[in-house]
Amino acid sequence: MDDSLKEKIRIQVDYDTLSKNAAEHIFQLIQSTLVDQDRFTLALAGGSTPAKLYDLLGSLYAERIPWEKVYLFWGDERNVPHDHQNSNHRSAKEHLLDKIEIPTENVFPVPVAPSSVSTAAQEYENQLREFFQTDLPKFDLILLGIGDDGHTASLFPGSEAINEEKKWVAPTTAPIEPKERITLTFPVLNNAKNVYFLAHGKSKSAAVNNALSDDIGKNVCPAAYVQPDEGEVLWWLDKEAATDIQHKGLW
Repeated sequence: MDDSLKEKIRIQVDYDTLSKNAAEHIFQLIQSTLVDQDRFTLALAGGSTPAKLYDLLGSLYAERIPWEKVYLFWGDERNVPHDHQNSNHRSAKEHLLDKIEIPTENVFPVPVAPSSVSTAAQEYENQLREFFQTDLPKFDLILLGIGDDGHTASLFPGSEAINEEKKWVAPTTAPIEPKERITLTFPVLNNAKNVYFLAHGKSKSAAVNNALSDDIGKNVCPAAYVQPDEGEVLWWLDKEAATDIQHKGLW
């Protein structure tokens, strides 16, 4: 594995250490970014992996981060009410939002519409367009996870959304419940200034290996196609998630 790829990978001894060091890195990124601009835009990841990271941002960094200058979005959402147990918004609220002093107007949950996931996706794109006022949003940081099947955000292998080139936000279908999802698309992910992937556990090792390979198709591992044109990607992994890349000389 070449040195440029090694520089993108941060292998940590365990999940706790991964969460702690990623939180510190995010804090430093927010600080350095706000030297040159007056706001920091962050798209949150769903799933269980970032929960401990959010807990740390909401405790150790609750008063160190100027939350009034941070604007929070979501990379994807399940089309369920925001108080539903499977809602990405609910998880972020419990682990982060309820613990910090952030203006309500700085938080942009993904709309949900039980009657039409397409409507929800369009509403979120409209919100993003109004906020960013550009041809394509440039997030300061997008947090992403990776599924055992190689999906990221709600961009699943074989879904129409992985081929979307114009829309910022797309409706999509997951192979597991809740199936209806809303997701940011590759044009948005690949326009970010920074993308941090978070992965822990042995079940993620094969997908991580695929995502860091050069010859994997989009239908095999969508996460491999998150490669910002001008941005930086960091992979935060614990040792178990890094198991299948040992032979590439990383540790």
